[in-house]
Amino acid sequence: MSSPEQPAQPALRVVAIGGGTGLSTLLRGLKRYVPAPAAARRATDTAPRRASGTPATLGRRATDLPARPPAETHAQELPCLIRDLAAIVTVTDDGGSSGRLRGDFKMLPPGDVRNCMVALSEDEHLLAKLFQYRFDQGDLEGHSFGNLFVAALSNITGDFAQAVQMSSQILATRGRIYPATNTNVTLAARMDDGSLVRGETRINASQKRIAELMLDPPDCAPLPETLDAIEQADLITVGPGSLYTSLITNLLVRGLPEALARARGVRVFICNLMTEANESLGLSASEHILRIYEHARAPIFDYALVNTAPFSAATLERYAAESAAPIVADVQRIEALGVHCIAGDFALEDQVVRHAAARVTGALLALGHATPVRRA
Repeated sequence: MSSPEQPAQPALRVVAIGGGTGLSTLLRGLKRYVPAPAAARRATDTAPRRASGTPATLGRRATDLPARPPAETHAQELPCLIRDLAAIVTVTDDGGSSGRLRGDFKMLPPGDVRNCMVALSEDEHLLAKLFQYRFDQGDLEGHSFGNLFVAALSNITGDFAQAVQMSSQILATRGRIYPATNTNVTLAARMDDGSLVRGETRINASQKRIAELMLDPPDCAPLPETLDAIEQADLITVGPGSLYTSLITNLLVRGLPEALARARGVRVFICNLMTEANESLGLSASEHILRIYEHARAPIFDYALVNTAPFSAATLERYAAESAAPIVADVQRIEALGVHCIAGDFALEDQVVRHAAARVTGALLALGHATPVRRA
Protein backbone atom coordinates (compact mmCIF):
# COMPACT_ATOMS: atom_id res chain seq x y z
CA MET A 1 0.00 0.00 0.00
CA SER A 2 1.48 3.32 -1.01
CA SER A 3 2.03 5.92 1.66
CA PRO A 4 -0.19 8.99 1.54
CA GLU A 5 1.24 11.99 -0.28
CA GLN A 6 2.71 14.72 1.87
CA PRO A 7 0.77 17.97 1.62
CA ALA A 8 2.49 20.54 -0.56
CA GLN A 9 4.10 23.47 1.21
CA PRO A 10 2.04 26.63 0.84
CA ALA A 11 3.58 29.20 -1.47
CA LEU A 12 5.01 32.29 0.20
CA ARG A 13 4.65 36.02 -0.27
CA VAL A 14 8.20 37.43 -0.31
CA VAL A 15 9.51 41.00 -0.14
CA ALA A 16 13.19 41.74 -0.85
CA ILE A 17 14.60 45.15 0.13
CA GLY A 18 17.92 46.59 -1.02
CA GLY A 19 19.78 47.79 -4.08
CA GLY A 20 22.90 47.36 -6.17
CA THR A 21 24.22 44.02 -7.38
CA GLY A 22 23.37 42.35 -4.08
CA LEU A 23 19.62 42.67 -4.57
CA SER A 24 19.66 41.64 -8.24
CA THR A 25 21.75 38.56 -7.34
CA LEU A 26 19.23 37.56 -4.67
CA LEU A 27 16.28 38.12 -7.01
CA ARG A 28 17.79 35.77 -9.60
CA GLY A 29 17.73 33.04 -6.97
CA LEU A 30 14.22 33.79 -5.72
CA LYS A 31 12.58 34.08 -9.15
CA ARG A 32 13.33 30.41 -9.92
CA TYR A 33 10.56 29.51 -7.45
CA VAL A 34 8.00 32.02 -8.78
CA PRO A 35 5.39 30.95 -11.35
CA ALA A 36 5.51 32.45 -14.82
CA PRO A 37 3.69 35.82 -14.90
CA ALA A 38 0.25 34.62 -16.11
CA ALA A 39 0.25 31.66 -13.74
CA ALA A 40 1.48 33.89 -10.94
CA ARG A 41 -1.56 36.14 -11.29
CA ARG A 42 -3.91 33.14 -11.06
CA ALA A 43 -2.02 31.80 -8.02
CA THR A 44 -2.23 35.16 -6.26
CA ASP A 45 -5.96 35.36 -6.92
CA THR A 46 -6.81 31.84 -5.74
CA ALA A 47 -4.17 30.65 -3.25
CA PRO A 48 -5.02 30.99 0.46
CA ARG A 49 -2.69 32.91 2.75
CA ARG A 50 -0.25 30.77 4.72
CA ALA A 51 -1.75 29.73 8.03
CA SER A 52 -0.18 31.18 11.17
CA GLY A 53 -0.19 27.84 12.97
CA THR A 54 3.01 26.09 14.04
CA PRO A 55 4.50 23.86 11.33
CA ALA A 56 6.22 20.61 12.17
CA THR A 57 9.62 22.04 11.24
CA LEU A 58 9.52 24.66 13.98
CA GLY A 59 11.07 22.32 16.51
CA ARG A 60 14.45 22.64 14.82
CA ARG A 61 17.06 25.27 15.48
CA ALA A 62 17.50 27.81 12.69
CA THR A 63 21.09 26.66 12.23
CA ASP A 64 19.75 23.15 11.48
CA LEU A 65 17.68 24.34 8.55
CA PRO A 66 18.88 23.14 5.15
CA ALA A 67 20.99 25.73 3.35
CA ARG A 68 20.94 24.10 -0.09
CA PRO A 69 17.86 23.87 -2.33
CA PRO A 70 17.26 21.08 -4.84
CA ALA A 71 19.82 20.63 -7.59
CA GLU A 72 20.04 23.41 -10.16
CA THR A 73 17.31 22.99 -12.78
CA HIS A 74 15.43 25.24 -15.14
CA ALA A 75 13.11 27.65 -13.33
CA GLN A 76 9.98 25.98 -14.76
CA GLU A 77 11.02 22.62 -13.32
CA LEU A 78 11.25 23.91 -9.74
CA PRO A 79 8.28 23.89 -7.37
CA CYS A 80 6.40 27.18 -7.16
CA LEU A 81 7.28 27.95 -3.55
CA ILE A 82 6.80 31.71 -3.98
CA ARG A 83 3.42 32.98 -5.14
CA ASP A 84 4.19 36.67 -4.91
CA LEU A 85 7.59 38.39 -5.05
CA ALA A 86 8.11 42.12 -4.57
CA ALA A 87 11.38 44.05 -4.63
CA ILE A 88 11.76 47.43 -2.90
CA VAL A 89 14.69 49.25 -4.48
CA THR A 90 16.78 52.20 -3.36
CA VAL A 91 16.57 55.36 -5.50
CA THR A 92 19.47 57.58 -4.36
CA ASP A 93 22.08 56.82 -7.04
CA ASP A 94 23.41 60.02 -8.66
CA GLY A 95 26.38 58.72 -10.63
CA GLY A 96 26.92 57.48 -14.19
CA SER A 97 23.97 57.19 -16.55
CA SER A 98 21.44 57.43 -13.72
CA GLY A 99 23.02 60.64 -12.46
CA ARG A 100 22.98 62.24 -15.91
CA LEU A 101 19.30 61.37 -16.37
CA ARG A 102 18.48 62.75 -12.94
CA GLY A 103 20.17 66.02 -13.85
CA ASP A 104 18.57 66.28 -17.29
CA PHE A 105 15.03 65.16 -16.47
CA LYS A 106 14.69 65.65 -12.70
CA MET A 107 13.65 62.01 -12.40
CA LEU A 108 14.51 59.15 -10.07
CA PRO A 109 17.58 57.06 -10.99
CA PRO A 110 16.63 54.01 -13.09
CA GLY A 111 19.87 52.00 -12.79
CA ASP A 112 19.21 49.79 -9.75
CA VAL A 113 15.57 49.34 -10.78
CA ARG A 114 16.65 48.33 -14.29
CA ASN A 115 19.03 45.70 -12.90
CA CYS A 116 16.21 44.24 -10.81
CA MET A 117 13.88 44.13 -13.82
CA VAL A 118 16.48 42.23 -15.81
CA ALA A 119 17.13 39.87 -12.88
CA LEU A 120 13.42 39.03 -12.65
CA SER A 121 12.90 38.85 -16.41
CA GLU A 122 11.22 35.70 -17.65
CA ASP A 123 13.83 35.40 -20.38
CA GLU A 124 17.23 36.95 -19.71
CA HIS A 125 18.22 36.85 -23.37
CA LEU A 126 17.23 39.29 -26.12
CA LEU A 127 14.99 41.77 -24.26
CA ALA A 128 17.05 41.61 -21.09
CA LYS A 129 20.27 42.10 -23.05
CA LEU A 130 18.63 45.03 -24.84
CA PHE A 131 17.79 46.68 -21.52
CA GLN A 132 21.38 46.19 -20.33
CA TYR A 133 22.96 47.38 -23.60
CA ARG A 134 25.24 50.36 -22.97
CA PHE A 135 26.14 52.82 -25.69
CA ASP A 136 29.88 53.39 -26.10
CA GLN A 137 30.07 56.42 -28.36
CA GLY A 138 28.40 59.71 -29.24
CA ASP A 139 26.12 61.74 -26.99
CA LEU A 140 24.60 58.54 -25.60
CA GLU A 141 27.95 57.14 -24.46
CA GLY A 142 27.61 55.61 -20.99
CA HIS A 143 23.82 55.37 -21.11
CA SER A 144 22.12 51.97 -21.05
CA PHE A 145 19.10 51.38 -23.28
CA GLY A 146 17.04 50.31 -20.26
CA ASN A 147 17.75 53.57 -18.44
CA LEU A 148 16.69 55.57 -21.49
CA PHE A 149 13.57 53.43 -21.91
CA VAL A 150 12.48 53.97 -18.31
CA ALA A 151 13.28 57.68 -18.63
CA ALA A 152 11.08 57.93 -21.74
CA LEU A 153 8.18 56.10 -20.08
CA SER A 154 8.60 58.22 -16.96
CA ASN A 155 8.26 61.38 -19.05
CA ILE A 156 5.28 60.00 -20.96
CA THR A 157 3.39 58.89 -17.86
CA GLY A 158 4.67 61.56 -15.50
CA ASP A 159 5.14 58.82 -12.90
CA PHE A 160 8.38 56.91 -12.31
CA ALA A 161 6.73 54.04 -10.44
CA GLN A 162 4.22 53.56 -13.26
CA ALA A 163 7.07 53.57 -15.79
CA VAL A 164 8.77 50.81 -13.79
CA GLN A 165 5.62 48.69 -13.76
CA MET A 166 5.11 49.13 -17.52
CA SER A 167 8.73 48.21 -18.21
CA SER A 168 8.37 45.17 -15.97
CA GLN A 169 5.38 44.00 -18.01
CA ILE A 170 7.41 44.24 -21.21
CA LEU A 171 10.16 42.11 -19.65
CA ALA A 172 7.56 39.70 -18.18
CA THR A 173 9.18 39.88 -14.76
CA ARG A 174 8.45 37.18 -12.20
CA GLY A 175 7.71 39.72 -9.52
CA ARG A 176 6.84 43.35 -8.87
CA ILE A 177 9.41 46.12 -8.47
CA TYR A 178 8.79 49.26 -6.44
CA PRO A 179 11.06 52.26 -5.91
CA ALA A 180 11.49 52.88 -2.19
CA THR A 181 9.84 56.27 -2.75
CA ASN A 182 8.44 58.14 -5.74
CA THR A 183 9.97 61.39 -4.43
CA ASN A 184 13.13 62.70 -6.09
CA VAL A 185 15.33 62.43 -3.01
CA THR A 186 18.97 63.34 -2.37
CA LEU A 187 21.16 61.36 0.01
CA ALA A 188 23.15 63.24 2.66
CA ALA A 189 25.57 61.99 5.29
CA ARG A 190 26.93 63.41 8.52
CA MET A 191 30.53 62.23 8.66
CA ASP A 192 32.55 61.31 11.73
CA ASP A 193 34.19 64.77 11.77
CA GLY A 194 30.81 66.52 11.81
CA SER A 195 30.90 67.60 8.16
CA LEU A 196 27.86 67.16 5.90
CA VAL A 197 28.27 65.55 2.48
CA ARG A 198 25.43 65.62 -0.07
CA GLY A 199 24.96 63.12 -2.89
CA GLU A 200 25.65 59.39 -3.00
CA THR A 201 28.66 59.75 -5.30
CA ARG A 202 30.32 62.32 -3.05
CA ILE A 203 29.54 60.24 0.03
CA ASN A 204 31.19 57.18 -1.53
CA ALA A 205 34.22 59.25 -2.56
CA SER A 206 34.72 60.73 0.91
CA GLN A 207 37.65 59.50 2.96
CA LYS A 208 35.69 60.04 6.17
CA ARG A 209 33.45 57.57 7.96
CA ILE A 210 29.66 57.87 7.82
CA ALA A 211 28.08 58.65 11.18
CA GLU A 212 24.50 59.30 10.13
CA LEU A 213 22.57 59.10 6.87
CA MET A 214 19.68 61.36 5.86
CA LEU A 215 17.30 61.94 2.96
CA ASP A 216 16.33 65.33 1.54
CA PRO A 217 13.42 65.90 1.72
CA PRO A 218 13.20 63.96 5.00
CA ASP A 219 9.44 63.39 4.82
CA CYS A 220 9.41 61.39 1.56
CA ALA A 221 6.76 58.69 1.60
CA PRO A 222 6.71 55.12 0.25
CA LEU A 223 4.24 53.85 -2.30
CA PRO A 224 1.06 52.44 -0.70
CA GLU A 225 1.72 49.19 -2.61
CA THR A 226 5.05 48.89 -0.82
CA LEU A 227 3.51 49.09 2.64
CA ASP A 228 0.81 46.62 1.61
CA ALA A 229 3.41 44.14 0.32
CA ILE A 230 5.31 44.29 3.62
CA GLU A 231 2.09 43.84 5.60
CA GLN A 232 1.07 40.78 3.58
CA ALA A 233 4.54 39.18 3.37
CA ASP A 234 5.44 35.82 4.88
CA LEU A 235 9.16 36.47 4.35
CA ILE A 236 10.99 39.82 4.21
CA THR A 237 14.69 40.20 3.41
CA VAL A 238 17.01 43.18 3.78
CA GLY A 239 20.33 42.87 1.95
CA PRO A 240 22.79 42.06 0.68
CA GLY A 241 24.09 45.43 -0.48
CA SER A 242 26.19 48.40 0.55
CA LEU A 243 25.31 49.03 4.18
CA TYR A 244 24.46 52.72 3.91
CA THR A 245 23.82 53.49 0.23
CA SER A 246 21.84 50.34 -0.65
CA LEU A 247 20.21 49.22 2.61
CA ILE A 248 19.86 52.02 5.14
CA THR A 249 18.68 54.44 2.43
CA ASN A 250 15.46 52.43 2.11
CA LEU A 251 14.86 52.61 5.85
CA LEU A 252 15.00 56.41 5.83
CA VAL A 253 11.76 56.56 3.86
CA ARG A 254 8.96 57.59 6.21
CA GLY A 255 6.82 54.61 7.21
CA LEU A 256 9.09 51.82 5.92
CA PRO A 257 10.89 50.99 9.21
CA GLU A 258 7.59 51.17 11.08
CA ALA A 259 6.06 48.75 8.58
CA LEU A 260 8.97 46.35 9.09
CA ALA A 261 8.71 46.64 12.88
CA ARG A 262 5.07 45.55 12.86
CA ALA A 263 5.34 43.07 9.97
CA ARG A 264 3.93 39.60 10.65
CA GLY A 265 6.28 37.73 8.33
CA VAL A 266 9.75 36.50 9.23
CA ARG A 267 12.36 39.24 8.74
CA VAL A 268 15.86 38.26 7.63
CA PHE A 269 19.02 40.33 7.35
CA ILE A 270 21.40 38.96 4.69
CA CYS A 271 24.85 40.11 5.70
CA ASN A 272 27.44 41.17 3.13
CA LEU A 273 30.46 38.96 2.53
CA MET A 274 33.17 41.63 2.58
CA THR A 275 33.65 45.02 4.21
CA GLU A 276 33.44 48.04 1.93
CA ALA A 277 35.52 51.20 1.88
CA ASN A 278 33.85 54.17 3.57
CA GLU A 279 30.71 52.20 4.42
CA SER A 280 31.65 49.24 6.59
CA LEU A 281 35.43 48.95 7.08
CA GLY A 282 36.10 47.17 10.37
CA LEU A 283 32.42 46.47 11.08
CA SER A 284 31.41 42.97 12.19
CA ALA A 285 28.10 41.35 11.25
CA SER A 286 26.47 42.42 14.52
CA GLU A 287 27.69 45.99 14.02
CA HIS A 288 26.01 46.03 10.60
CA ILE A 289 22.75 45.19 12.36
CA LEU A 290 23.34 47.88 15.00
CA ARG A 291 23.95 50.55 12.35
CA ILE A 292 20.68 49.57 10.67
CA TYR A 293 18.82 49.65 13.99
CA GLU A 294 20.21 53.13 14.75
CA HIS A 295 18.62 54.46 11.56
CA ALA A 296 15.43 52.36 11.67
CA ARG A 297 15.00 53.25 15.35
CA ALA A 298 13.55 49.80 16.00
CA PRO A 299 14.64 46.15 16.02
CA ILE A 300 13.46 44.86 12.64
CA PHE A 301 15.15 41.46 12.23
CA ASP A 302 14.28 37.97 13.43
CA TYR A 303 17.18 36.22 11.71
CA ALA A 304 20.56 37.06 10.22
CA LEU A 305 22.09 34.99 7.45
CA VAL A 306 25.89 35.18 7.76
CA ASN A 307 28.65 33.53 5.77
CA THR A 308 31.23 31.63 7.83
CA ALA A 309 33.01 29.77 5.02
CA PRO A 310 36.68 30.75 4.51
CA PHE A 311 37.96 32.43 1.38
CA SER A 312 41.04 31.48 -0.63
CA ALA A 313 44.35 33.23 -0.04
CA ALA A 314 44.14 34.76 -3.54
CA THR A 315 40.74 36.28 -2.80
CA LEU A 316 41.86 37.64 0.55
CA GLU A 317 44.94 39.21 -1.03
CA ARG A 318 42.92 40.77 -3.84
CA TYR A 319 40.43 42.35 -1.44
CA ALA A 320 43.13 43.40 1.03
CA ALA A 321 44.59 45.54 -1.76
CA GLU A 322 41.35 47.55 -1.52
CA SER A 323 41.47 47.56 2.30
CA ALA A 324 38.55 45.12 2.40
CA ALA A 325 38.25 41.90 4.38
CA PRO A 326 35.66 39.22 5.18
CA ILE A 327 33.01 40.42 7.60
CA VAL A 328 33.50 38.81 11.00
CA ALA A 329 30.58 36.55 11.89
CA ASP A 330 30.28 37.37 15.60
CA VAL A 331 27.43 34.95 16.15
CA GLN A 332 27.12 35.39 19.92
CA ARG A 333 26.77 39.15 19.62
CA ILE A 334 24.15 38.73 16.91
CA GLU A 335 22.18 36.38 19.15
CA ALA A 336 22.56 38.85 22.04
CA LEU A 337 20.64 41.38 19.92
CA GLY A 338 17.70 38.97 19.86
CA VAL A 339 18.46 37.95 16.27
CA HIS A 340 18.84 34.25 15.48
CA CYS A 341 21.94 33.62 13.40
CA ILE A 342 22.03 31.26 10.43
CA ALA A 343 25.70 30.59 9.72
CA GLY A 344 26.94 28.68 6.69
CA ASP A 345 28.62 28.69 3.30
CA PHE A 346 26.78 31.34 1.30
CA ALA A 347 29.60 32.64 -0.92
CA LEU A 348 30.83 32.12 -4.47
CA GLU A 349 34.41 33.07 -5.35
CA ASP A 350 35.40 34.41 -8.76
CA GLN A 351 37.11 37.64 -9.74
CA VAL A 352 34.68 39.20 -7.29
CA VAL A 353 32.95 37.54 -4.36
CA ARG A 354 29.19 37.12 -4.67
CA HIS A 355 26.47 35.45 -2.66
CA ALA A 356 25.56 31.97 -3.87
CA ALA A 357 22.01 32.75 -4.91
CA ALA A 358 20.81 29.13 -4.86
CA ARG A 359 22.14 28.42 -1.36
CA VAL A 360 20.88 31.71 0.04
CA THR A 361 17.45 31.12 -1.50
CA GLY A 362 17.31 27.61 -0.06
CA ALA A 363 17.98 28.88 3.46
CA LEU A 364 15.44 31.69 3.08
CA LEU A 365 12.66 29.43 1.82
CA ALA A 366 13.31 26.96 4.64
CA LEU A 367 12.94 29.82 7.12
CA GLY A 368 9.82 31.13 5.44
CA HIS A 369 8.11 27.76 5.74
CA ALA A 370 9.42 26.96 9.23
CA THR A 371 8.43 30.21 10.93
CA PRO A 372 4.79 31.10 11.59
CA VAL A 373 3.54 34.59 10.82
CA ARG A 374 2.95 36.76 13.86
CA ARG A 375 -0.61 37.74 14.61
CA ALA A 376 -1.36 41.46 14.62
